[in-house]
Amino acid sequence: MARVMVRKAEYDYSTLRSGVFDVLEATGGHRIGNGSRVVLKPNLLAPASPDRAVLTHPMIVRAVAEYAVERGGKVQVSDSPAMGTFEKVLRESGIRQALDGLDVDFREFRDSVTLDAGQPFMKLELARDALEADVLINLPKLKTHGQMLLTLGVKNLFGCVVGLRKPQWHLRTGVDRQMFAALLVHIYQALRPGITILDGILAMEGQGPGKGGTPRHLGVLMGSEDATALDSTVCRMMGLRPEDLPTNAAAKRMGILADSVEVIGELPRVHDFVLPEAGALVFGPSFAHGLMRRHLVQRPVVDDGLCRLCGECWRYCPAKAVSQEGRKVRFDYERCIRCYCCLEVCPHGALRAEKPLAGRMFDRVIRRVR
Repeated sequence: MARVMVRKAEYDYSTLRSGVFDVLEATGGHRIGNGSRVVLKPNLLAPASPDRAVLTHPMIVRAVAEYAVERGGKVQVSDSPAMGTFEKVLRESGIRQALDGLDVDFREFRDSVTLDAGQPFMKLELARDALEADVLINLPKLKTHGQMLLTLGVKNLFGCVVGLRKPQWHLRTGVDRQMFAALLVHIYQALRPGITILDGILAMEGQGPGKGGTPRHLGVLMGSEDATALDSTVCRMMGLRPEDLPTNAAAKRMGILADSVEVIGELPRVHDFVLPEAGALVFGPSFAHGLMRRHLVQRPVVDDGLCRLCGECWRYCPAKAVSQEGRKVRFDYERCIRCYCCLEVCPHGALRAEKPLAGRMFDRVIRRVR
């Protein structure tokens, strides 16, 4: 039976440190020995301050790093940000300053190792540092995600796909959420982090996972040796079925989702957590898909008042569906695969996912019929 530790927590370091140490002792902390190579993989999506709830909080990273150092581990903090330089993310997140004085190495994921992943993906290229760590500690942030509903333990490991290989995978799988979820579970299986600790103290709801989301205080810290069990526990906390999360549904199909989970600690009940709409991308007969993609299906839109035409969205878009037209951003919705990478990387929170007017009217009709 998988176990998930749950602790009430705040970002007061004296109490947070004790809580993190307790969670590590009760989960996989014993894996860290003298000389162990320990890689910490927080969520370092893009440059953002801690109050935006975009990234794993620096105090969480500090506490985990301190624990590993005290056990004799050689600690490295790594990720492959979607936007901005690794150094800029470390600086603006407060992580560089928070870990000052600790014997910790900061190293961006750059080199990849190719693995045979079998059908349907065949080959996966994942960060060498993550694969070769003696102990990989996964440090996700509890956030919403426009494509995967929530980005938790399993989803956080997508950051171990290096650089521009991420949008390439979005292009291959982004139209099919089930396929993308299966990819994420394959990555989790390949990496098998020894410990996953979730920062749910200041979470994000709404149009996450980037700056378009809304911070929400939950005051919870979770840890487990099984990221799928942890993700299932978050679903229970929010009143969702575990399989409502696409990565859990994929893990269940692949036979690796725990049948039962023992929760150690008091699991709070979170009500009215604002989730993004994450329904099927296309539906109905194939000849009508083009019409529906243009007029009925949720899509990224821009707030011209917030947009600064910085170009991050069109530079990162894996489908090349975003461009600049005069003083505005233009979306080619025929090409758009609804991976919502643009929402993730926008540094100004100017993009959101929204259904066109026809789609909203169609939904109202369907609700009335039901």
